[in-house]
Amino acid sequence: MKHFFSKALAAALCLACMPAGSLHTFAAESSSIQSSCEGDIRVSSVSEEYGPGALLSGLGQYTSFQWYLDNQGTFLLSSLKQKFSSINYAHGFPHNNPDAVYLPLPGYNTAGYENLKAVAGIDLNIIPAWEQYDSSEEEKREVVVAIIDTGVDTAHPDLEGALWTNPGEIPDDGVDNDGNGYIDDIHGWNFYMDQASLCSGNEDSHGTHTAGIIAAGREGGGVSGIAGGSQVKVMVLKALGGPMGIGSPESIVKAIRYAEANGASICNLSLGTTRYYENLDQAIRDSNMLFVIAAGNGDDGGSGMDTDATPVYPASLPYDNIISVASLNYDGALAQSSNYGASSVDLAAPGSYILSTVPGESYAFYSGTSMAAPMVTGAAALLYSYRTDLELKDIRQALLDTVHPLDSLSGKTVSGGIVDVGAAFDWQKPQE
Repeated sequence: MKHFFSKALAAALCLACMPAGSLHTFAAESSSIQSSCEGDIRVSSVSEEYGPGALLSGLGQYTSFQWYLDNQGTFLLSSLKQKFSSINYAHGFPHNNPDAVYLPLPGYNTAGYENLKAVAGIDLNIIPAWEQYDSSEEEKREVVVAIIDTGVDTAHPDLEGALWTNPGEIPDDGVDNDGNGYIDDIHGWNFYMDQASLCSGNEDSHGTHTAGIIAAGREGGGVSGIAGGSQVKVMVLKALGGPMGIGSPESIVKAIRYAEANGASICNLSLGTTRYYENLDQAIRDSNMLFVIAAGNGDDGGSGMDTDATPVYPASLPYDNIISVASLNYDGALAQSSNYGASSVDLAAPGSYILSTVPGESYAFYSGTSMAAPMVTGAAALLYSYRTDLELKDIRQALLDTVHPLDSLSGKTVSGGIVDVGAAFDWQKPQE
């Protein structure tokens, strides 16, 4: 499907600096949950074919702007602004409702980022992993990843072939063919509105962006997903909605149960709250899935919090089926807005100026732990598909054991490093 190459690139920048009292995609002191990064999408054209990030060929049209795939040390925000006619920051909402969860505050200050120089090698080390995966003739495991978030534009060309399809359901016949209680749940379910429709437009940008990071194809589309072109499929479970991406813990719990009942083995949760919910705790604790969860995006001032002292849920839950993820800049520093914790945050992944899919055959740059988490989700899914000898608990251990250590993460995360997908592919399970 080459026609969409002529579509303009939507360039929206968003600092996912959720307020401390927020369940967004982070909830305030209420029963709400919200997405940790939303942006005001504007369409803007690309003035040059190649970007300042990865020097890759044969992949997506805009893969060169995905610095986290192969960081050559040439990415500059000032250069990015020269290449896109419009870069827009997130529109926040006034924090005057104690029973709601909000998007980032408006006016993200990029001072200090304009000429921040990228450091070569600060990336996922994904190229060796792709080479091993693609060249292997061994049978791969099909992996279903549940994305519990806002909705996803399932018609986006980059996601063609990346969606989980319910084998027991006949599309659009108005019948619950598989008898699971959900009519026409072809690619998942909308728990926010209790219906089959999975996308309502721009309010589902956050979930669409997440899906692209994980599974956008590597066959020459727009961008390349971490697990794109593999046996990894994404199950769309919309639990957050509206202009602020708000949902309830009950919707999240229902989505978790649906995911596990329908074959998902890994679940991405780019959401959170500072309020503890027992039902959400129990749903995650009792699940056999591996959960990759955004660590959260700081306080009202955009400064990351120590979640050892100020927990953010569900990322701070103390279970061994969770990987809590912080956000890293392209220079190897922990993002200013990223939460951290020597015992509550496991590792870091790229999360600044991440290019991915948004509704309407478009693309956008977002920032935050909401973007870092699906990096690790994609890595976990790709590894689980490739290493059929490993169980999910081994996948978690492999990712933690093989991080690339960084001084900036020492004492800030459990592992002290950034996820290294290539190294994880070569991880060997210890002898028992």
